[in-house]
Amino acid sequence: MLRICSALVLICVSLPVWADVSGHVRVIDADTIDVGSTRVRLHAIDAPEQDQICQTEHGVDFACGVWASAQVADRFEGRYARCGQKDTDRYGRVVAACQVGDVDMGQEIVSQGWAFAYRRYGMVYDLDEKSAYVADRGLHGFLVQSPAQFRQTRAKGRIPPDPFCRIKGNISKNGRIFHVPGQELYERTGINTAKGERWFCSPAEARAAGWRAARR
Repeated sequence: MLRICSALVLICVSLPVWADVSGHVRVIDADTIDVGSTRVRLHAIDAPEQDQICQTEHGVDFACGVWASAQVADRFEGRYARCGQKDTDRYGRVVAACQVGDVDMGQEIVSQGWAFAYRRYGMVYDLDEKSAYVADRGLHGFLVQSPAQFRQTRAKGRIPPDPFCRIKGNISKNGRIFHVPGQELYERTGINTAKGERWFCSPAEARAAGWRAARR
């Protein structure tokens, strides 16, 4: 932000600076873009991961990460963006607010329901997300885990590496038990392949390998 103060009266106004990074947009995912040759993580928004799966209200799996990325690409791919850098993240990406024409990219993406306001890093898009939520716009029309929770649970072996093989083959004091999505203990069950636990693509495959169905 550029801070300008009057020499006569102590009045300061913060104005956005959109000149730190500029260039044509290439969409990586719904919250990460290349602006020219610079990798940019859009400030204060968080989108589903590319491999994240959501569900429709009827329980049908939906590749929401891929879908959200496609929506952002349709809207901004190839457009000229001007960005104001706010930080650099742990991956070396520039964290910035970006503008295409007179459109704030982050605001547009959140208000269309293609990503969520990332309140941990700023409240600037809080009302835009709430508006999208009320209207069931975009991702808000589906059953979706927050991207932050998805990343956390995936890191603990709770999210399948293959979205089509989601059955958890757990080994406990009760033996070899498999859990299917929707069961009470499914979400809290983590898979440790070093212990011989594994993922299955169907109940039949799990039973054939010696696992039995969980009661809940």
